[in-house]
Amino acid sequence: MSAATSNAASGQYPLAGITVIDLSHVYNGPYATFLMAMAGANVIKVEPFGGEHLRSRGDMGGAALPFAMLNSNKQPVTLNLKTEQGRQLLREMVERADILVENFAPGVTDRLGIGPADLQKINPRLIYGSSSGYGKSGPYRDYPAMDLVMQAMCGVINSTGYPDQPPVKSGAAICDFMAGIHLYAAIMTALYERERTGQGRVVEVSMQDATYASLASNLGMLHARGEEAPARTGNRHGGLGISPYNVYETKDGYVVLNAPGDRHFRAILDVMGRADLKDDPRFLTRGSRVAHFADVDALIEGWTRLLPKADVAARMLAAKVPCAPVRDLSEVMHDRNMHARGSLQWVDHPELGRVVLPHSPLVFEGTQRRALEPSLPLGACNHAVFGDWLGHSDEELAAFAEAGVIGMSGEQAPTPKETQSV
Repeated sequence: MSAATSNAASGQYPLAGITVIDLSHVYNGPYATFLMAMAGANVIKVEPFGGEHLRSRGDMGGAALPFAMLNSNKQPVTLNLKTEQGRQLLREMVERADILVENFAPGVTDRLGIGPADLQKINPRLIYGSSSGYGKSGPYRDYPAMDLVMQAMCGVINSTGYPDQPPVKSGAAICDFMAGIHLYAAIMTALYERERTGQGRVVEVSMQDATYASLASNLGMLHARGEEAPARTGNRHGGLGISPYNVYETKDGYVVLNAPGDRHFRAILDVMGRADLKDDPRFLTRGSRVAHFADVDALIEGWTRLLPKADVAARMLAAKVPCAPVRDLSEVMHDRNMHARGSLQWVDHPELGRVVLPHSPLVFEGTQRRALEPSLPLGACNHAVFGDWLGHSDEELAAFAEAGVIGMSGEQAPTPKETQSV
């Protein structure tokens, strides 16, 4: 029996025994480390005394749930990295860790003396993962970057919306999460390499690099049509290469419908009771349907408007046609498929009450999903990490707190003005 088969048979988590130091904030890095935590890693979340940026946005009413979504099963500690004692505590953690993740602006950790070169001297097996907007090299290196900015720079905003209207940002924070997924992949690749070589590696992912390939359809149309390619295609296919491919009005909302092959469109005609149009030259092939997409859309919407969206979707799905109702977020949060799979779970959160939280999309067959443990208050694990794990006495921890290096017992420690945390 191979080691992989043995692990699956025993129900062991793939990253059991791996310790991760998480210095990251908001969505990008925290999503990568969330995936690690749910794969069994011990993730220690290091935050400044005021909390990482997403936690500190909670008082605006919109970030409390996102923080909880991305920080289940992590051990939060507070640490002032602008003090030498704070940096020394981080070095002690790195000695015992396997992975460190950060998404500061390029150069920040180097200036603090805790960059990859510094930390890998302490622990040559350390995998140091970083992510930023534009990467650590190139002319944009020092540009500030958030998801909205990156959507603009990556072409996402200009590709979204209708051709006769202004561009619109994506509703989802796709650049942040694209980068987080790729960061996880880079770190896991380096971890695999370390198993063979015994050596750590520095990996980085830029949000710009991670997003580009997602615009494949739009880029394909640009390559094929050049200046004639429309910047935005509304709800139609980004490359205008498939028809039907759109959002269609129903009696009580909307559905999406997609016919990637000729057989799908013939099935649509059967469902609509319009088998008489199967030999119509406008609809005979995908190419002819793309050339007459307005006629295709008018035909379909003339039928969908007469029915509820659930009825349209049920009929099309029964005929194996890709179709779905356009659902609002409250419907998605209660999705019966995701709840049945354990991908979404109801959790009694100590601060937020009963909420729906996501589990990792990564399913490891033979191993039960790791139980979701709600995100913890700021600094809740200071004693467990700095005391129990690193071995510092209660007297030392009290001295650290008094000096503004760490907080104590989940409370924010006083921060001297001259040593404000990163």
